Amino acid sequence: MEARYCSEVHPMRLSGFALLLLFALPLRAETDPAEEAAIQYLLSQVEQSPCQFVRNGKAYDGEDARAHIERKYRYILGKGHTLNAEAFIEHAASESSFTGRDYQIQCPQQPAEPSADWLNRQLQQYRAAHP
Repeated sequence: MEARYCSEVHPMRLSGFALLLLFALPLRAETDPAEEAAIQYLLSQVEQSPCQFVRNGKAYDGEDARAHIERKYRYILGKGHTLNAEAFIEHAASESSFTGRDYQIQCPQQPAEPSADWLNRQLQQYRAAHP
C-alpha cells in the first residue's frame, strides 16, 4: 500500500490556527475622543514646557519626556486597555515601570515635584477651558 500525503489543510485545523493567531495578536484599544484630546494636550504640555522631566534620577528635555511617556501610553493601549486622562497620568506618566520611582518635574526656579501633581494641574486647567 502506497503512503499518501495530503497537501490540504484540514478546515478545523485552519480555523483553530486562525483563532490562535487572533488571540496572540495584541489588542488595540480605542480611547474616548474627548479623553484622547486631553491626553494629547498633556503630552504637548510636557513637550513644550520649559521644565525638565526627571526619570530615575536623570533629567530629560520635553521632547524626550514626551516620547518616553507616549511609548508607555501606546504600549498600554496595545495591551487592550483604555485610559481616561487620569488613568493615563497614573499608569503612563507618574512612575518608572522598572524601578517604581516617581517621575519628577523640575521647572525653572521651582522645587521638583511629582509629575502626577504637575500633570493633574495641567489637566484641571485643560478641563476648565474645555468643559
